Amino acid sequence: MRFQVLPLVLVTALGATSVAYASEATTGMIKSFDMKAHTLTLEDGTIYMLPGAFEDPGLKVGEKVSVLWDKSSNAGASKDARDVVSVTIVK
Repeated sequence: MRFQVLPLVLVTALGATSVAYASEATTGMIKSFDMKAHTLTLEDGTIYMLPGAFEDPGLKVGEKVSVLWDKSSNAGASKDARDVVSVTIVK
């Protein structure tokens, strides 16, 4: 019986850790936008990493946007790295 419970506990524990990484939203003005480097920088200096398949919705410097992002899952990224999930122009 003990051998059947242990795998169940491990699977449950691993599943619970993935829930802890929920996306966060930030709103701000665009300071810079670089499709070659796949980066979006807001006026507060925060840099967001855009996904390779990101489609530009017409972003311009000085425009107000809402950025939905996750903490980076990239092993080589800094602890403050932010991966963009979506960018929406705020009107």
